[in-house]
Amino acid sequence: MSNLTHRRAEARLRILNPDGTPARNCPVRADQTSHRFLFGCGAFDSVAMMAAKDEQTRSFLAERMEKWLKLFNYGTLPFYWGRYEPEEGKPVFEETMAAARWLTGKGVRVKGHPLCWHTACAPWLLAYSNEEIMRKQIDRIHRDVTAYKGVIDMWDVINEVVIMPDFDKYDNAITRICREKGRIRLVKDVFEAARESNPDAVLLINDFNTSVSYEILLEGLLEAGVPIDVIGIQSHQHQGYWGAEKLHQVLERFSRFNLPIHFTENTLISGEIMPPHIVDLNDWQVEEWPSTPEGEERQAREISEMYSILFSHPLVEAITTWDFNDGCWLKAPSGFVRQDNSEKPSYRALERLIHGEWETHESLVTDGEGFLTFTGFMGNYSLKGSSGAASVELNGPLDQQVRLEA
Repeated sequence: MSNLTHRRAEARLRILNPDGTPARNCPVRADQTSHRFLFGCGAFDSVAMMAAKDEQTRSFLAERMEKWLKLFNYGTLPFYWGRYEPEEGKPVFEETMAAARWLTGKGVRVKGHPLCWHTACAPWLLAYSNEEIMRKQIDRIHRDVTAYKGVIDMWDVINEVVIMPDFDKYDNAITRICREKGRIRLVKDVFEAARESNPDAVLLINDFNTSVSYEILLEGLLEAGVPIDVIGIQSHQHQGYWGAEKLHQVLERFSRFNLPIHFTENTLISGEIMPPHIVDLNDWQVEEWPSTPEGEERQAREISEMYSILFSHPLVEAITTWDFNDGCWLKAPSGFVRQDNSEKPSYRALERLIHGEWETHESLVTDGEGFLTFTGFMGNYSLKGSSGAASVELNGPLDQQVRLEA
């Protein structure tokens, strides 16, 4: 565990009985109930569950989300402009807010993705001038970040900026304004709008491009005073696992900014690997993409190694796997469960790490003055003694009195 010392902290607690007297020589059970580290996954099905009209669909999605909750404490919800507001002025607010509240009620931290992106953009924006598009983009950020404040306080503010002004697959409003304003000006404007709307929000920039181009962009943005809280790195590995060497290289290169790093969109597939000649992953269109037994074992091994490398790095605060179930983006077998909700080996492999190897559960006994000491992974803990129970938050060295409640 020596390489995980930054994930753990020592607690020195004086346990008091409900009447305030020291709980001397008292057995106490300390069980970690949640992690400080953000183990995440796309939680789009929670929105679909809230929107479902028939009980069968809702029940199926509820079963899926219950399995989701057994692994994760961090979920990403969709805010793609073209889908969130398919008709101008009519966002799908109710089901999205219901999903966000449902998740936060389960102790899940929620992130919105994304506020500005050229793909999945609202087509109705094309009817407006660049000046109007920009105004509507800022208004959209103010509206949504304000509306969800206190429920969603983390946002992918802008997505895939490196390619944004050069995107030529189809015309879209955001590429238009990015070409006119330039990357740095656009990013600065949208970040400032998000910060104005929620000063306490955690704001990310997010990109799949891990080349020097992303580093240069980040340098320019930070020099321009853009309030970036977190560097987001996508790692869609449909063409094969990056491997330990590339992971370490990427971490080393982006660590020089000394900002928290989130692996925001991770996919590792359990079927045939996409051919290497495909440049844009979206160009790979297949009728079906089956999972295979040998692929599932490979996926489990790769996920275990990748999570272990990332969890060991002190700047990494979150890992989000993009698809919880197979058959989502590009029909890829990229999930932890199959399309029928049955668990794959990767589900159980990650469960053994998050809720096994990286979780603290201790049976302790207080001393003659009621003190106990333990070292555990950072997060929330329940304490149970013979006279009652209590909870504590371990986010660093902790030295305090804790009164048990009967």
